[in-house]
Amino acid sequence: MSASSAAMLGKVAVLMGGTSAEREISILSGTGVLAALRSQGVDAIAFDPAERDLGDLKREGFARCFVALHGRHGEDGSVQGALELLGIPYTGSGVMASAIAIDKVMTKRIWLAEGLPTPKFVRLAADQQQRENLRAVPDVLGLPLVVKPPREGSSIGITKVAGPTLDLDRQMQDAVALAAKYDADVLCEEFIDGDEVTCPVLGEGEGARALPVVRIVAPEGEYDYQNKYFTDVVRYECPSGLPAAEEAEIQRIVLAAYRLLGCRGWGRADLMLRRADRKPFLLEMNTSPGMTSHSLVPISARAAGLSYEALCMQLLASATLDSARPPQPGA
Repeated sequence: MSASSAAMLGKVAVLMGGTSAEREISILSGTGVLAALRSQGVDAIAFDPAERDLGDLKREGFARCFVALHGRHGEDGSVQGALELLGIPYTGSGVMASAIAIDKVMTKRIWLAEGLPTPKFVRLAADQQQRENLRAVPDVLGLPLVVKPPREGSSIGITKVAGPTLDLDRQMQDAVALAAKYDADVLCEEFIDGDEVTCPVLGEGEGARALPVVRIVAPEGEYDYQNKYFTDVVRYECPSGLPAAEEAEIQRIVLAAYRLLGCRGWGRADLMLRRADRKPFLLEMNTSPGMTSHSLVPISARAAGLSYEALCMQLLASATLDSARPPQPGA
């Protein structure tokens, strides 16, 4: 991009940090984005909503925001709503899609209503987490099963409950107690044995396109917080090495899931590919994906011929407001 084109984007705030449990990862993402934008001549400045008033964005003349926040108050529609009120265009999904996608239970309900595949689940509200209720969950979902906070990411607060070799009651209680540290509700989910894959999407509506699938190969299946961000033991296969028909089906389902939630700009769906029959199951949709050195969207974009810098510039150029979008046909 030319210097004049970069200048037309105006003064840009890279929102990073924030107050969620994913603050550390957000700072890593934002630092990478900031360097990339500056390398392309953009007047980009780091802005941490945990340390500054969002009203400063208006007072200091920022023309648009690159949202590199993850988790609550960054990926859940709240900062998007504030930017709508301030009238400052931002990257990624709008208020409604962000608010829905942050909540894995609400996301699953919408996908299931439209026939998209996602693992079976049980939601345990704050007043449903007594021992007698926990005992019934393995009967519904089978073993092993996964327990997680429904509104967190980066594998925070997740436990795989393996089953009867140990005290199942104790395993369930410990897993629910851990997840409940991060969220009042707890999501218990059927465990899908197979390949873990992810697929990014760029764009909006019928113009959205799925990028190449990334297959995640983690030691003994341990794709946890530490291995995601702070080790090099996980392999990211892109090209995925999957048969062309499997990759195409994953991309088809991910595009449908993305459009159904009303996402825009970019996103990344995480899935499991069941070993027994190779059926894909949607786990979640990330509306502000990671942009660290270990992150998956840049890996996939690179395989599609899009550099990290070009990806950041494309996303920044797509920044918009809900209120600036034209009415949809038939609306």
